[in-house]
Amino acid sequence: MARRPSPQTWSKQEAILTAALRLFVERGFHGTAVPEIADAAGVAAGTIYHYFESKTALVNALYRHWKQTVTREIHAAVPATAPPRQQFTAIWRAMSAFATANPEAFAFLELHHHDSYLDDESRKLDSSLRDFGAAFVKNAQHAGAVKPMDPRLLMELVFGAFIGVLRARWERRAFVDDDALVKAEAATWDAIAVRPAG
Repeated sequence: MARRPSPQTWSKQEAILTAALRLFVERGFHGTAVPEIADAAGVAAGTIYHYFESKTALVNALYRHWKQTVTREIHAAVPATAPPRQQFTAIWRAMSAFATANPEAFAFLELHHHDSYLDDESRKLDSSLRDFGAAFVKNAQHAGAVKPMDPRLLMELVFGAFIGVLRARWERRAFVDDDALVKAEAATWDAIAVRPAG
């Protein structure tokens, strides 16, 4: 049985991940050096390599931590037997709650380009969340609630709208409060929903 890390060990690892998140959001992965992360975390540069073999390993650990967190929250929020419209609202609200509670993590996950450094495990995790979104769209189409287009294209349309709204809030290009998020959710659903005949 593996030994559990001591509180002191975990606090150092947590400090490193917290500092890395802040610096990656501010400066990007390539604009952040390991000594800068160590300085912000209050540890020696060599300490980082005790936990992560490279900066790439560190950024992947950070990416997986937050991607797993948002995935768990979305899965937990969606009522499996509810109609598509209710599920859509639950997904939107879960993503909004995550972004509101964890703005730096949201910015890191969704407002940065990760292609150059994500490993296979991280890419697989990202794909699993997108597969979940596409499966929701397929089920909604089967129920006659959503337009008959490529499910992945519709899923990306929804995700793009969500990211655009949250980016506008992050960059202070628009005033986005809870009411605006509710209205944006309704408008996005209207964009993909099948209109009732007549």
